[in-house]
Amino acid sequence: MKYIAAFFLVFIIGVVILADANHIPAFIRALYDFPNGDKLGHFILFGLLDFFLTRAFLSSLPSRPRGWVTLSTGLTLAFFITLEELSQKFIAARTFSFLDLFASFLGVVVGGWVAWRLKSDSHL
Repeated sequence: MKYIAAFFLVFIIGVVILADANHIPAFIRALYDFPNGDKLGHFILFGLLDFFLTRAFLSSLPSRPRGWVTLSTGLTLAFFITLEELSQKFIAARTFSFLDLFASFLGVVVGGWVAWRLKSDSHL
C-alpha cells in the first residue's frame, strides 16, 4: 500500500503542476468535460489519495490508535489541499473555487472513513 500511496501522491502533484502550467493533456480534460466534472474529479482524486495514504500509515503505525492516524492523515492532507486551492488565486491559468475545496474535503472525509473502516489485516 505504501508504494500505491507514493505513486498516487506523485501523480496528483504532477496533475497540479500540469494544471498550473495550463498543460493538462486533452484526455484528462475530457474526463471533466461535463457539468461539475471538476468537482467530481476533486472528490475522487483526493478521496483516493486520502484512502491510500491512510491505509499506508495505518499499516506503518500499528501501535497508534487507528482513529488518530486516520484523523491526522486527513487533516494534514486537507491543509495541503487548502494551500493548493488558495495558490490558484495567484496563478493565471487557475481559478480558486470554494466548491472545489469542499469537494476535495468531502473526498478526504469519505476516503479516510473507508480506510478506517477496513479491517487491519486487509491486503489491499
